[in-house]
Amino acid sequence: MTLDARRRKLKFRAWRRGFREMDLLMGGFAEANIAGMTEEELSEFERLLATPDWEVFAWLVSQKPIPDNFRSALLDRLIAFRYEAQPG
Repeated sequence: MTLDARRRKLKFRAWRRGFREMDLLMGGFAEANIAGMTEEELSEFERLLATPDWEVFAWLVSQKPIPDNFRSALLDRLIAFRYEAQPG
């Protein structure tokens, strides 16, 4: 699969999560950032998309601590995007 095809597939998946809040957070983040992601970042984003929505959502809104094996610069960017897109 080409890098562009992979980006399109991940963007599609990001907009179709399990509930509306995650659609907006993950889809909006993908819309704004996926074109510039490296292959490593795409793999990390894909891993986040494969994680249950409620788990990732709890990390994004600080309801649960982020496990060490999920801490990454990409997740930090997603959290920052959440605060830019949804202040408060």
